[in-house]
Amino acid sequence: MSFSDIFKSSFLENVTAVSILDMVIALVLSFAIGLFIFFIYKKTFAGVMYSASFGVTLVALTMVSTFVILAVTSNVVLSLGMVGALSIVRFRSAIKEPIDIAFLFWAIAAGIVLAAGMIPLAVFGSVIIGVVLLIFANRKSHINPYIVVLRTEDQASEQAALDFLQKQVTKFSVKSKTVQKGMVEVNAEVRMKDSDTGFINRLSELPGVKSAVLVSYNGDYMG
Repeated sequence: MSFSDIFKSSFLENVTAVSILDMVIALVLSFAIGLFIFFIYKKTFAGVMYSASFGVTLVALTMVSTFVILAVTSNVVLSLGMVGALSIVRFRSAIKEPIDIAFLFWAIAAGIVLAAGMIPLAVFGSVIIGVVLLIFANRKSHINPYIVVLRTEDQASEQAALDFLQKQVTKFSVKSKTVQKGMVEVNAEVRMKDSDTGFINRLSELPGVKSAVLVSYNGDYMG
């Protein structure tokens, strides 16, 4: 071993493993695709509370995936070490909506594919996924399920109200029923014929009906 070998730095040898031009192109494209994913997420969001930080996370996640894969593809030994390092990472943040998982995987996959040099696949694949999500998200609102919370005085008024409600909607299903002295409360899942909600006004005016509430929800029912 010579004197120069002692001061030889393998770290400095990796400086030119990825060219500056490749890094700039990859990160700029990943930023653009990340913004596109963020835009689709914002347009298709149907949850209760919109989180802007999650949208920013999608952009950052796309860029992080890109430069990690750039490093991995430039060094086989580094790829093995990266797998071991990432295997000990644990995420504790709860996913509020199931569709958020799809956006997370989309951001990661886009960054990986882009860093691998498959730019057309990353771009056109993201466009197709975005169009599909927009199509399903822009369905008419009356197709979505609703919950009707109905309160009546007795069983007779309850039956009359449910018969009226069943004629006004395309789908009707009782989810829960609570009976107290002088009051009957029924929670029913319905799907409306159109976007007109005037039938709730007429329902509340029926004899014996104390109140009628129409609530939109995501289709998940606990009870």
